Amino acid sequence: MNLVDSCGWLEYFADGPNADFFAAPIGHVGDLLVPTICVVEVFRRMLQELGEDAALEAAGTMRNGHIADLDVPTAISAGKIGPDLGLPLADSIIVATAMAFGAEIWTQDADFARIPGVKYTKRR
Repeated sequence: MNLVDSCGWLEYFADGPNADFFAAPIGHVGDLLVPTICVVEVFRRMLQELGEDAALEAAGTMRNGHIADLDVPTAISAGKIGPDLGLPLADSIIVATAMAFGAEIWTQDADFARIPGVKYTKRR
């Protein structure tokens, strides 16, 4: 499975310089894992910058993947992972979710760059 983090989704929706990097995992919806925290972050940013219609459209696209709700075991795992890896809360939830499902994280967020197995590209 593949998990595109929030900054990857935003890059994809904005058709930014790294959009092609994220297009492959997003395009394979059968293997796409979408944590609810990513839906929150993407919806919020798009709502602020582009309005509710664009934010709802983005959320609808994200729902094509397998939505991973934050359950208690994943929350506990995130609570341990965050301090161990020095990650902010949302990032620790993303890592814990990926671990729970055996998914690879696709990102341009430098916080993830040092984690083994992460598909990272520099933000351009």
